[in-house]
Amino acid sequence: MYQRTLASELTSAAAHFPVIFLTGPRQSGKTTLARACFPDFRYVSLEDLQNRAEATDDPHGFLRRLEGLPGVILDEAQHTPDLFSYIQQFVDERRSGPMVLTGSQNFLLSAKISQSLAGRTAVMELLPFSLAELMRRTALTPAGFEAGEVPTGGPPVSDPDAIIHAGFFPPIHDRGMAPSTWLDSYVRTYVERDLRQLSAVGNLETFTRFLGLCAGRAGQLLNTSSLGADAGVDHATVRRWLSFLQAGYVVELLRPHFVNYSKRLVKTPKLYFQDTGVLCHLLGIREPSDLQTHPLRGAIFENFVVNELRKVYIHHGQRPPLYFWRESGGREVDVLIDLGAQRLPIEIKAGLTVAADAFRELDRFVKLSDGPQGMLVYGGDEAYVRQGHLARGWWTSRVARKAQAIVRLRYSATKAAPMACESSPRVAGTIFSVSRCCGQR
Repeated sequence: MYQRTLASELTSAAAHFPVIFLTGPRQSGKTTLARACFPDFRYVSLEDLQNRAEATDDPHGFLRRLEGLPGVILDEAQHTPDLFSYIQQFVDERRSGPMVLTGSQNFLLSAKISQSLAGRTAVMELLPFSLAELMRRTALTPAGFEAGEVPTGGPPVSDPDAIIHAGFFPPIHDRGMAPSTWLDSYVRTYVERDLRQLSAVGNLETFTRFLGLCAGRAGQLLNTSSLGADAGVDHATVRRWLSFLQAGYVVELLRPHFVNYSKRLVKTPKLYFQDTGVLCHLLGIREPSDLQTHPLRGAIFENFVVNELRKVYIHHGQRPPLYFWRESGGREVDVLIDLGAQRLPIEIKAGLTVAADAFRELDRFVKLSDGPQGMLVYGGDEAYVRQGHLARGWWTSRVARKAQAIVRLRYSATKAAPMACESSPRVAGTIFSVSRCCGQR
């Protein structure tokens, strides 16, 4: 069984909140995690028609049989949203231990929780595997990532395209299933059926085409007018469908940061998919080798990196402070991490090597913001400092203790004053290793 980073946060929340709402995409491992963290809790599936009927028709009687238990897991709670009003009194009277609610349809549950269980509920999200979880490597905490820690452990990645192509949903890796088979079933049964019903989609062919058009725009600024024109639907329909796709954990919008430094900024979000496997499937990429020459390879790699950055925070129970920065003239920083007093700019390049001009936007942003130096994540497997910025490979296979010491020493020294690092020794590293290398924190 793969270890999930969120497990410790989930068990800690149960000690402080009477209700824990565990949400995330379908098949992300919510039920497995809840039962593993709370083996003594009574498990009740609301997918079961008998349980669902009892919870709907006789909520008082349904909750009465849960009294006195050490805790309860109500799986697929989105099927009985009206039950939440009765759960409020149940937990206020402490008639059982903590209650864990799981559900994948965030748009149905969030409103009910806000109305009935506000102040009583810890809300946690479980996304598909992170790269660290998949490689059985201890994941960095957000504080560790920002402090410059370098993770170790886990086998080397021999074929990164295969991992990005397969995606990170647990069933593909737990059961050794063929990614194309599982992803086709996932898109058909969940995206096309469940979301189609909930968003009142009248024409399945139009909605399917809309999904494919969204995939072709991954990593781009969201233009709802253009998207609607290509899909053959109006502007309002595009926004409605996107809201359901976002709340259903199919797509995610990365918001722009509005610090302007006397510049006119773009205020339109960028569109990403929650899983690169689903993205590749919708794009018709059937083999990992096809990624090498695909025209959207850069956008797919960027989507992967943004997802991994989000998981660093979400799987530790924190809201990701992730944005992007773009001027109206087109100059852009792919990701901006808001650290409060300062902001860390990150550029993303899919190539195995780094060209000199790859740091141009980082240089420009650092000059404008007078902040810390930036990071560049690329498709190689080494970490080194170039032009004052940290270039970091997306995966490490050779991080040694000596290499960690070099990186930490370099980071500690730069907290006092900037230093020239062009000739510093190269060390292998990962995306989530050192948040900044040169300049003040």
